[in-house]
Amino acid sequence: MHSYDYALLLAFFALVLVPAPWLGRFYYKVMEGQRTWLSPVLGPVERGCYRLAGVDADAEQGWKQYTLALLAFNLAGFVLVFAVLLLQGYLPLNPQHLPGQEWSLAMNTAISFVTNTNWQAYSGEASVSYLSQMIGLTVQNFVSAATGLAVLVALCRGIARRSAQTLGNFWVDMTRATLYGLLPLCLLLALFLVWQGVPQTFGDYVQALTLQGADQTLPLGPAASQIAIKQLGTNGGGFFGVNSAHPFENPTAWSNLFEMASIILIPAALVFTFGHYVKDLRQSRAIIACMLALFLIGGGTALWSEYQANPSLNNPQVEQAAPLEGKEMRLGTTASVLWTVTTTAASNGSVNNMHDSLNPISGMVALVNMMVGEVIFGGVGAGLYGMLLNVLIAVFLAGLMIGRTPEYLGKKLQAREVQLLVATLLVMPVGVLVLGALAASLPGPAAAVSNPGAHGFSQLLYAYTSASANNGSAFAGFGANTTFHNLMLGLGMLIGRFGYILPVLALAGSLAMKKAAPVGESSFPTHGPLFATLLVVTILLIGGLTFLPALALGPITEQLSLGL
Repeated sequence: MHSYDYALLLAFFALVLVPAPWLGRFYYKVMEGQRTWLSPVLGPVERGCYRLAGVDADAEQGWKQYTLALLAFNLAGFVLVFAVLLLQGYLPLNPQHLPGQEWSLAMNTAISFVTNTNWQAYSGEASVSYLSQMIGLTVQNFVSAATGLAVLVALCRGIARRSAQTLGNFWVDMTRATLYGLLPLCLLLALFLVWQGVPQTFGDYVQALTLQGADQTLPLGPAASQIAIKQLGTNGGGFFGVNSAHPFENPTAWSNLFEMASIILIPAALVFTFGHYVKDLRQSRAIIACMLALFLIGGGTALWSEYQANPSLNNPQVEQAAPLEGKEMRLGTTASVLWTVTTTAASNGSVNNMHDSLNPISGMVALVNMMVGEVIFGGVGAGLYGMLLNVLIAVFLAGLMIGRTPEYLGKKLQAREVQLLVATLLVMPVGVLVLGALAASLPGPAAAVSNPGAHGFSQLLYAYTSASANNGSAFAGFGANTTFHNLMLGLGMLIGRFGYILPVLALAGSLAMKKAAPVGESSFPTHGPLFATLLVVTILLIGGLTFLPALALGPITEQLSLGL
């Protein structure tokens, strides 16, 4: 590694961590309807949205009403995106005259963007019109991220409130999350990306003549606006087929840095938002310390792996350096690895290199980041409510070890809460292992694997892990655009999204109704190094016990076979 690699790492962590406490407080004030510096500008817009939609901003909902509103909103979003993709050949803003998508692909894509996964079994510039990108995919990038933020806020209120029957108003939370939480930051990032050279136009694709005399089509479109929200909303996906490896999506070192930092900017800030809800920022510091520890473990391992020479070429006559297969020369190894770890630690899914070409251990780090439930920062809202589930599990285990009824911030965890926690533990195994086993065992679906042996199994395992974790990145060698995989991966995305959201909202409702006992000296502290260590061990233990056999068949076997 060179000095500029260390400068990149330092700048990345500074951009993420320095504004996090301030931004976290801002999100708390926004979601609770308190006045902020944006209120004079956006306050009238917010109130106008309520009047237009007929929403009473002062009427709160119980967890069941909150859940029904969320499900109805997401169903409407799915129907809209599905219809637009099917009919895009007949709709305007389609300068390339692209036909509508095949029904299973359209269904997979609609589910993907509604669930904040952004898995794409198609190439963006060759399959999706400008209109579909804007009113279908970009809109869902905003509202799916806002949905995750709304669910997190509902859980925070459930933990913080005492003897309460309500969790807030879903429509109000969605409006505030979108209007204050996402739009201003996206506007700033989009303008920055346009300055760096990312296209933002309705113009036709450009026909160019290369230096070799060949014809080349240069895709354009309203890219900067979608790229901004795909990163800040932890959506991922790509306006163009090769995602952020494309020079139009990621043209410079500055765009690479800011896009990468924006992936976990909001998830890191929301950790401090939680601290403001429970009136104890020590809880925030413990959680973010756990996230950073897991991030650094994975990042350090992946960096070490990618800087190793290929043992298959171990020969005195062969001069070797860090392998650059599947990476952009203009970005280099460190920037590629850092993006890989960041995008899989968050439920983002954008890439600036091809994960299929990573060394086996680096690919395994990306897999593990997703398998633990996308809790290492994770998605907007989704990462923290997933981490809080692990916090409650760690509290339960601590209670078993010391022989006390487990409690968190004064609220006892009883049978109902533990049952809901156990239900969330089944989400990833069902999505990854059950659906993945079906895909691997049936001859037709298994043909989508392009490589034999352990690497081929890793391709399939990665696809179903990415779908169930609502990540969206892929081992590019996997041919996912078949009816079977479109439907099964779509099912995995639904399980991975709503398999967490429904228990989380039920848990929030249950906790909100409880009285809180004062936290005394006999209570197990959940803000110190001991608990942070227990939390890290709990996450790794649950993930290891669940997925180690599958990892052994894929990246571990592949690593052991190198050089043989």
